[in-house]
Amino acid sequence: MIILGIDPGLATMGFGVVDKDAGGNCRAVDYGVVVTPKEETLPVRLAMLEEGMNKIIDKYKPEEIALEELFFTKNITTGIAVAQARGVILLSAVKRCGKLFEYTPMQIKQALTGYGRADKQQIQQVVASLLHLKSIPRPDDAADALAIALCHAFTSRFGALFAVENTTRTRGKNAVTGSYFKSALEMEQRRKKGE
Repeated sequence: MIILGIDPGLATMGFGVVDKDAGGNCRAVDYGVVVTPKEETLPVRLAMLEEGMNKIIDKYKPEEIALEELFFTKNITTGIAVAQARGVILLSAVKRCGKLFEYTPMQIKQALTGYGRADKQQIQQVVASLLHLKSIPRPDDAADALAIALCHAFTSRFGALFAVENTTRTRGKNAVTGSYFKSALEMEQRRKKGE
Protein backbone atom coordinates (compact mmCIF):
# COMPACT_ATOMS: atom_id res chain seq x y z
CA MET A 1 0.00 0.00 0.00
CA ILE A 2 1.32 3.43 -0.93
CA ILE A 3 0.77 5.98 1.86
CA LEU A 4 1.37 9.69 1.46
CA GLY A 5 2.15 11.58 4.65
CA ILE A 6 1.70 15.35 4.65
CA ASP A 7 3.06 17.88 7.12
CA PRO A 8 0.90 20.92 6.25
CA GLY A 9 2.41 24.38 6.06
CA LEU A 10 2.16 27.52 3.98
CA ALA A 11 5.86 28.31 3.62
CA THR A 12 6.94 24.65 3.56
CA MET A 13 4.75 21.59 3.12
CA GLY A 14 6.52 18.33 3.84
CA PHE A 15 5.63 15.11 2.05
CA GLY A 16 6.71 11.54 2.61
CA VAL A 17 5.74 8.53 0.50
CA VAL A 18 5.94 5.12 2.15
CA ASP A 19 5.25 1.68 0.69
CA LYS A 20 3.83 -0.79 3.22
CA ASP A 21 3.98 -4.44 2.17
CA ALA A 22 1.64 -7.28 3.18
CA GLY A 23 3.92 -8.14 6.11
CA GLY A 24 3.65 -4.63 7.53
CA ASN A 25 7.19 -3.64 6.54
CA CYS A 26 7.67 -0.10 5.29
CA ARG A 27 10.16 1.48 2.93
CA ALA A 28 10.59 5.09 1.91
CA VAL A 29 9.68 5.72 -1.71
CA ASP A 30 10.37 9.46 -1.69
CA TYR A 31 10.21 12.52 0.51
CA GLY A 32 10.72 16.23 0.22
CA VAL A 33 9.03 19.59 0.48
CA VAL A 34 6.94 22.01 -1.51
CA VAL A 35 8.18 25.53 -0.76
CA THR A 36 6.29 28.75 -1.43
CA PRO A 37 8.19 32.06 -1.51
CA LYS A 38 7.15 34.50 1.23
CA GLU A 39 7.26 37.44 -1.19
CA GLU A 40 4.32 35.96 -3.15
CA THR A 41 0.72 36.78 -2.31
CA LEU A 42 -1.35 34.30 -0.31
CA PRO A 43 -3.51 33.21 -3.28
CA VAL A 44 -0.42 32.51 -5.39
CA ARG A 45 1.19 30.53 -2.56
CA LEU A 46 -2.00 28.49 -2.09
CA ALA A 47 -2.08 27.79 -5.85
CA MET A 48 1.55 26.61 -5.65
CA LEU A 49 0.64 24.21 -2.83
CA GLU A 50 -2.26 22.83 -4.85
CA GLU A 51 -0.03 22.30 -7.87
CA GLY A 52 2.60 20.60 -5.71
CA MET A 53 0.02 18.31 -4.09
CA ASN A 54 -1.47 17.39 -7.44
CA LYS A 55 1.94 16.51 -8.88
CA ILE A 56 2.85 14.36 -5.86
CA ILE A 57 -0.48 12.52 -5.90
CA ASP A 58 -0.36 11.99 -9.68
CA LYS A 59 3.21 10.70 -9.52
CA TYR A 60 2.87 8.26 -6.59
CA LYS A 61 -0.86 7.45 -6.71
CA PRO A 62 -1.23 6.92 -2.94
CA GLU A 63 -4.01 4.64 -1.76
CA GLU A 64 -4.32 6.61 1.48
CA ILE A 65 -3.20 10.04 2.65
CA ALA A 66 -2.37 10.92 6.26
CA LEU A 67 -2.08 14.47 7.58
CA GLU A 68 -1.06 16.01 10.83
CA GLU A 69 -3.93 17.81 12.53
CA LEU A 70 -3.56 21.55 12.83
CA PHE A 71 -2.17 22.53 16.21
CA PHE A 72 -0.99 25.94 17.29
CA THR A 73 -0.88 27.70 20.63
CA LYS A 74 0.92 31.02 20.29
CA ASN A 75 0.65 32.84 16.98
CA ILE A 76 -2.93 32.83 15.71
CA THR A 77 -1.94 34.72 12.54
CA THR A 78 0.44 31.94 11.57
CA GLY A 79 -2.23 29.39 12.50
CA ILE A 80 -4.74 31.00 10.15
CA ALA A 81 -2.27 30.91 7.23
CA VAL A 82 -1.47 27.25 7.94
CA ALA A 83 -5.19 26.49 8.17
CA GLN A 84 -5.73 28.05 4.74
CA ALA A 85 -2.87 25.97 3.32
CA ARG A 86 -4.27 22.88 5.00
CA GLY A 87 -7.65 23.55 3.35
CA VAL A 88 -6.04 23.55 -0.09
CA ILE A 89 -4.11 20.39 0.77
CA LEU A 90 -7.28 18.63 1.97
CA LEU A 91 -9.19 19.70 -1.14
CA SER A 92 -6.50 18.38 -3.46
CA ALA A 93 -6.25 15.14 -1.48
CA VAL A 94 -9.99 14.45 -1.43
CA LYS A 95 -10.35 15.16 -5.15
CA ARG A 96 -7.50 12.86 -6.14
CA CYS A 97 -7.50 10.14 -3.49
CA GLY A 98 -10.47 10.33 -1.13
CA LYS A 99 -9.04 8.28 1.73
CA LEU A 100 -7.84 10.83 4.27
CA PHE A 101 -6.70 10.30 7.85
CA GLU A 102 -5.60 12.77 10.53
CA TYR A 103 -3.32 12.32 13.51
CA THR A 104 -2.40 14.66 16.32
CA PRO A 105 1.28 15.31 17.03
CA MET A 106 0.95 13.26 20.22
CA GLN A 107 -0.56 10.29 18.36
CA ILE A 108 2.30 10.36 15.85
CA LYS A 109 4.92 10.41 18.60
CA GLN A 110 3.13 7.62 20.48
CA ALA A 111 2.91 5.41 17.36
CA LEU A 112 6.61 5.81 16.53
CA THR A 113 8.30 5.88 19.92
CA GLY A 114 5.72 4.65 22.41
CA TYR A 115 5.95 8.03 24.15
CA GLY A 116 3.57 10.86 23.27
CA ARG A 117 5.97 13.59 24.34
CA ALA A 118 9.05 12.45 22.43
CA ASP A 119 11.16 15.29 21.07
CA LYS A 120 11.74 16.07 17.40
CA GLN A 121 15.23 14.53 17.37
CA GLN A 122 13.93 11.22 18.75
CA ILE A 123 11.20 11.08 16.11
CA GLN A 124 13.66 11.80 13.31
CA GLN A 125 16.05 9.10 14.49
CA VAL A 126 13.21 6.57 14.69
CA VAL A 127 12.05 7.50 11.18
CA ALA A 128 15.56 6.98 9.79
CA SER A 129 15.92 3.68 11.66
CA LEU A 130 12.52 2.24 10.69
CA LEU A 131 13.00 3.13 7.04
CA HIS A 132 16.66 1.99 6.98
CA LEU A 133 17.85 5.40 5.81
CA LYS A 134 21.54 6.29 6.01
CA SER A 135 20.77 9.65 7.60
CA ILE A 136 17.91 11.63 9.06
CA PRO A 137 15.70 12.99 6.25
CA ARG A 138 16.09 16.71 5.62
CA PRO A 139 14.52 19.19 5.85
CA ASP A 140 12.61 18.61 9.09
CA ASP A 141 9.25 18.95 7.31
CA ALA A 142 10.06 15.95 5.11
CA ALA A 143 11.08 13.88 8.16
CA ASP A 144 7.81 14.89 9.86
CA ALA A 145 5.83 13.83 6.79
CA LEU A 146 7.52 10.42 6.79
CA ALA A 147 6.68 10.11 10.50
CA ILE A 148 3.02 10.84 9.68
CA ALA A 149 3.02 8.20 6.92
CA LEU A 150 4.62 5.65 9.27
CA CYS A 151 2.12 6.48 12.00
CA HIS A 152 -0.67 5.69 9.57
CA ALA A 153 1.04 2.51 8.39
CA PHE A 154 1.30 1.29 11.98
CA THR A 155 -2.23 2.27 13.01
CA SER A 156 -4.14 1.76 9.75
CA ARG A 157 -5.99 -1.25 11.11
CA PHE A 158 -7.73 1.34 13.29
CA GLY A 159 -8.14 3.65 10.31
CA ALA A 160 -11.86 4.26 10.78
CA LEU A 161 -11.07 6.06 14.03
CA PHE A 162 -8.81 8.56 12.26
CA ALA A 163 -10.65 9.00 8.95
CA VAL A 164 -11.53 12.59 8.18
CA GLU A 165 -15.08 11.46 7.47
CA ASN A 166 -15.52 9.94 10.97
CA THR A 167 -18.46 11.92 12.38
CA THR A 168 -18.08 10.43 15.86
CA ARG A 169 -14.58 11.80 16.15
CA THR A 170 -15.38 15.22 14.69
CA ARG A 171 -18.85 15.55 16.25
CA GLY A 172 -20.49 18.07 13.98
CA LYS A 173 -17.31 19.92 13.02
CA ASN A 174 -18.21 20.01 9.34
CA ALA A 175 -17.58 16.30 8.93
CA VAL A 176 -17.87 15.10 5.35
CA THR A 177 -19.50 11.78 4.64
CA GLY A 178 -17.78 8.98 2.78
CA SER A 179 -20.31 9.25 -0.05
CA TYR A 180 -19.16 12.81 -0.71
CA PHE A 181 -15.54 11.65 -0.94
CA LYS A 182 -16.55 9.04 -3.46
CA SER A 183 -18.57 11.43 -5.61
CA ALA A 184 -15.82 14.10 -5.51
CA LEU A 185 -13.27 11.48 -6.61
CA GLU A 186 -15.57 10.29 -9.41
CA MET A 187 -16.10 13.89 -10.60
CA GLU A 188 -12.34 14.48 -10.71
CA GLN A 189 -11.78 11.26 -12.66
CA ARG A 190 -14.48 12.24 -15.19
CA ARG A 191 -12.89 15.69 -15.51
CA LYS A 192 -9.53 14.09 -16.29
CA LYS A 193 -11.10 11.92 -18.98
CA GLY A 194 -12.78 14.99 -20.51
CA GLU A 195 -16.36 13.85 -19.95
